[in-house]
Amino acid sequence: MSLIKMKHPPLRMTGSHKRDVRTQFGALCFRVQGTETQVLLITSRGSRRWIIPKGWPMDDLPPAKAAAVEAYEEAGVEGKAYNICLGLYSYTKVMDGADDLPCAVSVFPVKVQKSLKRWPESKERTRKWFSQKKAAARVREPELRKIIKSFDASLLKS
Repeated sequence: MSLIKMKHPPLRMTGSHKRDVRTQFGALCFRVQGTETQVLLITSRGSRRWIIPKGWPMDDLPPAKAAAVEAYEEAGVEGKAYNICLGLYSYTKVMDGADDLPCAVSVFPVKVQKSLKRWPESKERTRKWFSQKKAAARVREPELRKIIKSFDASLLKS
């Protein structure tokens, strides 16, 4: 059984060439309150739009652990990272003084167990919990919207 109920759509990689696409790992940070699954979103540093924590691959860390490190650095949360890719989404990373980079983000669930009062990027970002429906409505990327809406935390093994 799948953790998300979707057939993965083709990724739109606007303006990319064969060797231009960069890989990132993202964390779908979640908690369960009663019967409701909530998703943690953060603001981007530049445009202040709602996103999930994400970043570049890290030497010697598997993708799910790298996503958990991003969750700590960008959102100030710690928890259990699951080695299950929920799906992929694409976006264009705006680069200062360089060409923009098309990115494909693999998303991994992170069950939040602790929220910190201060974290590395706490002065640069805002974090907020949303219902899945509201979180999906606030992110810009259509593939990420589908991943959030379709996520079923009850299928994860503790």
